[in-house]
Amino acid sequence: MNSPQSAHRPWGLPFPARVALTLLWAWAAARLCLWLQTPIPWMIGPLVATALVSVVGAPSASWNPCRNAGQWVIGGALGLYFTPAVGAMVVGLWWAIVLGIVWALVLGMGFGAWLRRVHVLHLSGLSPAQRFSTTYFAGAIGGASEMTLIAERHGARTDLVAAAHSLRVLLVTITVPFGMQAWGVSGLNLTPSGAREVLPQGLALLAGLTLAGVLLMRRRGRANPWFMGALLVTMVITLTGITLSAIPSGLSAAAQLAIGVSLGVRFTPAFVHTAPRWLASVALASAVMMALCGGFAALLSRLSGLHPATLVLGTAPGGIAEMAITAKVLHLGVPIVTAFQVCCLVAVLVLAEPVYRWWIAKRGH
Repeated sequence: MNSPQSAHRPWGLPFPARVALTLLWAWAAARLCLWLQTPIPWMIGPLVATALVSVVGAPSASWNPCRNAGQWVIGGALGLYFTPAVGAMVVGLWWAIVLGIVWALVLGMGFGAWLRRVHVLHLSGLSPAQRFSTTYFAGAIGGASEMTLIAERHGARTDLVAAAHSLRVLLVTITVPFGMQAWGVSGLNLTPSGAREVLPQGLALLAGLTLAGVLLMRRRGRANPWFMGALLVTMVITLTGITLSAIPSGLSAAAQLAIGVSLGVRFTPAFVHTAPRWLASVALASAVMMALCGGFAALLSRLSGLHPATLVLGTAPGGIAEMAITAKVLHLGVPIVTAFQVCCLVAVLVLAEPVYRWWIAKRGH
């Protein structure tokens, strides 16, 4: 996502220069996090550093092709974990994934209802229908861009919807990895990827096949095509027992950096000044949702036998890539986390609008 500042040239810098400076700043932040031994340094460092400079009006910028390439790489890297044995294990957990989907839908509806109750006076300038659509889609645990587009069709204030999703993902992305580090969990449910060696010819073939998947997803108008296309193609290849190549660690680190930057540039001065009360409510609700997800993960752990740390990541109200990267770096059941997050996202994208229409009809709007 390009920063909203990209429409003009703050500080007299052209867009390519701002992108280069932002990437350099993000790289320095990642190196600092490596030295400090923070969790997920190649994503957390760039995310926090870019958000900090963006919010004070510095000329930060993210180039869409960098973000897309980052999602492409991460999608392919995660797909390598779906070996035939792991695939069978994930299929056997279908019931837990269904419970996770129901949980995500209920959690999002509760979040939206709470926002509506708290901000009934602050959103008095909106009609009841607009207030309902704004809070409903702001609460839905789905992709920020997808939820914002759907919300726009129903007359919602899209700036508030986008702000709620951006802040929630930021807080979850920062809080959960540090929580895992404080918990002392890593290397649990270790499921190494099917490909463990980087093979140039295999890597080139994998890149070509996943790019074809990405372009097909884009042509069909699917959500998050750069991530989902690469993930699904690599999953199919790995599930059949074919080993092409591992993803170079340096390439994975660069992808995490690009994703961190793309999240960080959303936090402009305009973002902070849009609706402070709204952002405070979203921050509070995000903290409560993380705590509730922790409790749900503990319950699901008792039922499934999986470690609660894996299920915390699988059910956390963050983005797919961010939670899956956390699982990958900490070796916390990558396929399980990815399966939970992907299925929940798809379900929310498919069901959010029909549920909204049903709820509207029930309320008589």
